[in-house]
Amino acid sequence: MSNQRIVGIDLGTTNSLVAFMQGDVPVVIPGDDGLNLVPSVVALNENDQIIVGNAARKYLIETPERAVYSIKRLMGRGIEDIREELKLFPFRLAEDRQPGEVLRIKLGDKTFTPPEISAFILRQLKRNAERFFAAPITQAVITVPAYFNDAQRQATKDAGRIAGLEVLRLVNEPTAASLAYGLDQKQNGIVAVYDLGGGTFDISILKLHDEIFEVMATNGDTHLGGDDIDNLLITIALDDIQGDLGLDVRRNGEIVQTIRKAVIETKIALSSQPAAKLDIELPAGKRYQREITRQQFEDLIRPILDRTIGPCKQAMKDAGVTPEQIEEVVLVGGSTRIPTVRSLVKEMFRREPHTDLNPDEVVALGAAVQANILSGGSEVTQNMLLLDVTPLSLGIEVAGGVTDKIILRNSTVPASATQHYTTQIDGQANVAVHVLQGERELAKDCRSLARFDLKGIPPMPAGLPRIEVKFLIDANGILHVSAREQRSGKEAEIEVQPSYGLTDEQVESMILESFDSAEEDFRQRQVIEARNEAETILSALEKSKKSPAWGQLANGERKQIAKLEKALEEVKQQDDYEKIRKAIDALNQGTMRLAELMMDTAVTTALKGKTMEQADMGESPETGHPVAKADFE
Repeated sequence: MSNQRIVGIDLGTTNSLVAFMQGDVPVVIPGDDGLNLVPSVVALNENDQIIVGNAARKYLIETPERAVYSIKRLMGRGIEDIREELKLFPFRLAEDRQPGEVLRIKLGDKTFTPPEISAFILRQLKRNAERFFAAPITQAVITVPAYFNDAQRQATKDAGRIAGLEVLRLVNEPTAASLAYGLDQKQNGIVAVYDLGGGTFDISILKLHDEIFEVMATNGDTHLGGDDIDNLLITIALDDIQGDLGLDVRRNGEIVQTIRKAVIETKIALSSQPAAKLDIELPAGKRYQREITRQQFEDLIRPILDRTIGPCKQAMKDAGVTPEQIEEVVLVGGSTRIPTVRSLVKEMFRREPHTDLNPDEVVALGAAVQANILSGGSEVTQNMLLLDVTPLSLGIEVAGGVTDKIILRNSTVPASATQHYTTQIDGQANVAVHVLQGERELAKDCRSLARFDLKGIPPMPAGLPRIEVKFLIDANGILHVSAREQRSGKEAEIEVQPSYGLTDEQVESMILESFDSAEEDFRQRQVIEARNEAETILSALEKSKKSPAWGQLANGERKQIAKLEKALEEVKQQDDYEKIRKAIDALNQGTMRLAELMMDTAVTTALKGKTMEQADMGESPETGHPVAKADFE
């Protein structure tokens, strides 16, 4: 393994994070806005530039047709899988899509696949890490829901490649959380990880013993999460607006996104308050107002939360444990902050859940631990071993349309298994191998992963050929299948390329496009960063005008600063990085004496027993109220 730094990434439905091991402790790397969470929102601005994270949020409301969120719910999925979700998500699909082709989302006049949109988020995290370390980052561990199937895992790996990252390992999110918990608690025993995120639900039962993290069983639902709670509240609000106010605003993307923002704020407020109020401005001068109590909220969402009970019971059954044998329940995902979720978990597992770890960050921290293990490990992680499982059974279709399972769900990965078959017809020269994933008995009820043919079998009577089919799941949970006729030695193999996945050529093309546009992307990034810096210095200047130091400047000095300020205001919205940079430097230079005066004032004030903050705000240390300027002279 190279000495290059490997980061851990939580590519989440609602928020994404990047982390690394600082000594013996995993740490989240903040973005350029100083925040740890990067909202998983991607927008195309009016200049057709890609915007990611907090800066992209405003486009959800102002121009929803140019923004996308919760893209993780579309990864590795086809049109049939998402029909229900399209009713509430503002996804506009490209109409010219061919059957079986990967989905493409329209943002403005451009179209992108879900892996491409996820790659924009990963690129932003990569940039955050590169700025933090002042060095290139090319390798990462990325987490996925434990219940992601092969197609969803492949789509995540594709996103990493498009973003310029070598994905060394895909780690199941609950398993990553248990790594962070294990490092934090250093305890042996059986742990349940209850992970209710924005778009997916996972439950995993793990055994922690002597730094070995062994997944005993996993279960879940990749179509269940906080988004479903939001969508329920949005539907209720839309029905109320139509019923009470006579307005049908379902097709008004801007209003729907305003409602979505309001219900999310209400949901968060109800985690700490007994009631919260929805207040939304509507067209035609109308308003929608409704107070929701915590009890009403809990009654409304209970059917959604109850959908987590079945997978939890099944996971315990598969692991062969009772709630009494589980020593700790670790909560993961922002939705686990809802008090009724914690009550439900306590009821199911008969113990208070562990809440010491930040549920938004614990997966990224665990990914950083796994990245550290793969890079050779520090003293604290070098003996840690991770034994994960495959969430769904894998097999092939046999005569009569029946599924023959070759690797059973909850098998420890990496895993391999072999099964022997023969022909049904005399002289049969070809055998079609249809690879399936799922628990159902009939092939039509399982997910089709791939089809390939074993050709050129010498003609033999039916039942005489001996065909060996071998399944191999790698550490990422991705499948490789081979078939061999043992008498003749004829063989065929495939690394499963899932339906709704990108071909290698498509991924390579997207990577090349990112190289081609790298220079322009970098230029745009420079412009955005310069604009942000301009905003910061202008805001600081505005604040300084209220300080005593401003009054100490000569009239000519103030006029010169106003001239430089105006110049920066004029160029900051232009697309010329050099001009913005020049204007910033000029204003910095022109306000140096003001900065010195402010520092002198602050020091003098501090010596008088007042804090710098009070001096800055013009407040008296005794009362905290504004005082006359003369007090500082």
